Amino acid sequence: MAPWPEVEKPETNNYIGDSSKQNQNMAGKEGENHKGNVASLGNKGEIQPAFSTVALIDETRPEEDPWALPELQDTGVKWSELDRKGKIIRVLYGIGKFIMLLGLLYMFVCSLDVLSSAFQLVGGKAAGDIFKDDSVLSNPVAGLVIGVLVTVMVQSSSTSSSIIVSMVSSTLLTVRAAIPIIMGANIGTSVTNTIVALMQAGDRNEFRRAFAGATIHDFFNWLAVFALLPIEVVSGYLYHLTNVIVESFHLESGEDAPELLKVITDPFTKLIIELDKSVINAIATNDESAKNKSLVKVWCVTETNVTLQNVTVASPDNCTSPDFCWTAGNTTWTLMNVTETEYISKCQHLFANSDLPDLAIGLILLALSLLVLCSCLIMIVKLLNSVLKGQVASVIKKTINTDFPFPFTWLAGYLAMLAGAGMTFVVQSSSVFTSAITPLVGIGVISIERSYPLTLGANIGTTTTAILAALASPGSTLKYSLQIALCHFFFNVSGIILFYPIPYTRLPIRMSKTLGNITAQYRWFAIFYLLLCFFLLPLFVFGLSLAGWPVLLGVCLPLFALFIAVVVINVMQKRRPHSLPEKLQNWDFLPVWMHSLEPWDNMLMSSLAFCGKHCCGFCKCCKVNAEQEGAKDKQLKTMEVYENTMAMADEERGGRRAPAVACVDKTGTNNTAL
Repeated sequence: MAPWPEVEKPETNNYIGDSSKQNQNMAGKEGENHKGNVASLGNKGEIQPAFSTVALIDETRPEEDPWALPELQDTGVKWSELDRKGKIIRVLYGIGKFIMLLGLLYMFVCSLDVLSSAFQLVGGKAAGDIFKDDSVLSNPVAGLVIGVLVTVMVQSSSTSSSIIVSMVSSTLLTVRAAIPIIMGANIGTSVTNTIVALMQAGDRNEFRRAFAGATIHDFFNWLAVFALLPIEVVSGYLYHLTNVIVESFHLESGEDAPELLKVITDPFTKLIIELDKSVINAIATNDESAKNKSLVKVWCVTETNVTLQNVTVASPDNCTSPDFCWTAGNTTWTLMNVTETEYISKCQHLFANSDLPDLAIGLILLALSLLVLCSCLIMIVKLLNSVLKGQVASVIKKTINTDFPFPFTWLAGYLAMLAGAGMTFVVQSSSVFTSAITPLVGIGVISIERSYPLTLGANIGTTTTAILAALASPGSTLKYSLQIALCHFFFNVSGIILFYPIPYTRLPIRMSKTLGNITAQYRWFAIFYLLLCFFLLPLFVFGLSLAGWPVLLGVCLPLFALFIAVVVINVMQKRRPHSLPEKLQNWDFLPVWMHSLEPWDNMLMSSLAFCGKHCCGFCKCCKVNAEQEGAKDKQLKTMEVYENTMAMADEERGGRRAPAVACVDKTGTNNTAL
C-alpha cells in the first residue's frame, strides 16, 4: 500500500475552516473541482488530499445507551392548534383507546387463566405422579427441581402449593421436606412473564428491555434459592420460625379469601373450560381411582347425600358393629353409611359434552390461549405506543422512575415494592402482574431499575394472598397450609434482605441486563434460555436424584464448581485481568464455539436459510429485512468522513463482497465461556 501523502500544515489548516464557507466554495466550483481531481489523479498517479476535516474524523460520536429510556415524541398536531371539532374528536379517540386498552387487558388476563388450565390438562396428572415418590421428595435438591417442574407444568404456584398442603395434611410429606418444593414453585411461577417477553422480539431494543425486565424475576428467585436452600437444609430456620408463629396462635378456620380479579374473569373463562383440580390432589395422595378420572369438570351442581342402608358384606368380621350384623342364608348383612352423589346441573363450558381426552383438549386450549395472548400483547404494545407520547409519556415516566431527593433516595424503591405488593394482591397473581409490566418495560415506560422492586413486591403480594387462602382452609389442613404459606413469605423476605437494600448486592439487575444484551443480538438464545432453565436443567437434576445422593453429588458438585470458576474468571477478566495468568486473561485458548455464540448463530442461521428456500414467504421476508438493514448501514456510511475517494470505493466493493447472513445483525461476538 502506498504511503500516506504528506500535507503541509498551512494547507491543512486552510481546509479545516468554517464548514459553511467550504460548502459555498465547493458548491460554486463543483464541476471544476471534480475535473481537476480526476485530471490530477490521472496525470500524477498519486492520491491527493480530500477536502475533508481531520478534526471531524478524530471526533468520536457518543455511543447510544441501549438501556436509556426512549423519548416517545408526539408527532401529531398540538392541542393548542386544534379547533373545537378537533379537540372533541381527540377526546373521543382517547376515551375509545382507553376502553380498548381495558378490553385487551381483560382478554390478556383471561388468556393467562386459560393457558394455566391448558397446562394442567396436558401435564396435571404427570405432576401428580411426580409427587407420589416419597423417597425422592425427601431429597431437598430433588424437591426443589420438582417444585420448578410441577409449577411450570400447571402454570400456577397456587395449584402446586395446594397439592403440597394436601400431601402434608395426609402425612405423606413433612413440612420440612415441603419447603424446598415451595422454593421451586417460586422459581417456576416466573416462567409466564418470560414467555410473554418473547412476544416483543420484533424490535431489537424493545426485546432487550422486555426480556431483561422479565428475567430479573428469574435471577432473583434462582439467587435466593442458591443462597437460602443450603442454610435451610443445615439450620431449618424457615421451619422453626414458622412453627413458632403457628404454635403461638389459636387458629380457627375462617371465611374464604377474597377473590377480586376472579369475580371479573371467571364468568368468561368458565364458558371456555372448568377443571376439577381435586383430581390432581387425589393422584398426589395415592388415590388410584383418580387416575381414570378426567380433569374436565362435567357436572357443576351436585348434591351429596349420606344415608344408612342395609349392605351385604363378605363375613361377620366386616360388619360395622355386632349389634348391626345378621345373616340370611349364606348372606351377611350390616348397616352402613352410604354416600350418594346426585348430579343436578351440567357445566356450560365448551368441552362439557366433549369426548376428547384431556391431552387433546389441553393442546387445543394451549394453541388458542397462546394465539390470544400474543395478539393481545401486540395490540397492547401498539396501543400504548400511540397513547404514551409527548407530555403524557414524560409525566408517567417521571412519576414511576424518578427518585426522591437526597437523603430519601432509597425510599422510592421501597414504595415501588409496596405498590407491586398491593397490585398483586388486587389481581391475586404475581404472574399476571409481572406479565402486565413486561411490555411497559419493553416500550420504555418503566426502567429496569424500577421494575426490580416492583417484581419483588409482586413476590410478597402473592404470599400474602396465600396466607389469606390458608386462613380459610378447613380445620384439618389449617395449620399445615398456614405454615407452608408463611415459609413462602419469609423465604421471599429473606431474599429481599440479601439482594436489595445495598445497591452493590442488586445482582439480578446486572445479570438480566447481560442476558438482555445477548438475546438482543442472538434472539434464538432467549428460547434456549427458557428451555434450559425451566425444563432441561430441572429434568437433568431430577434424573440424577432418582439414582441417589452419591450420583447426584458426584455429577453436580464438579459442574457447579466449574460454573463458579468460570464466573469468577469472567469477573476478574473485566475488573483485574493482570491478576490472572497470561493464558487466562481471555478465552482465546479455547475453541471458538466454547467462548462465543457466533459459530452457533452462523450454524443456526444457515439452517434457517436452507429451510427458508423450501418455505413459502420466508426468503421474501428475509430479503426485505436484509434490504432494510442494508439501507440503515448505507445511511450510517453517508455520515462518515473519508480522506479520499479511493477508500470509499474500496469499502463499497468490500461491502458488496461481504457475505450477508439472513435476518440477523452481527454487531460483535460474545466473548464469554459457556
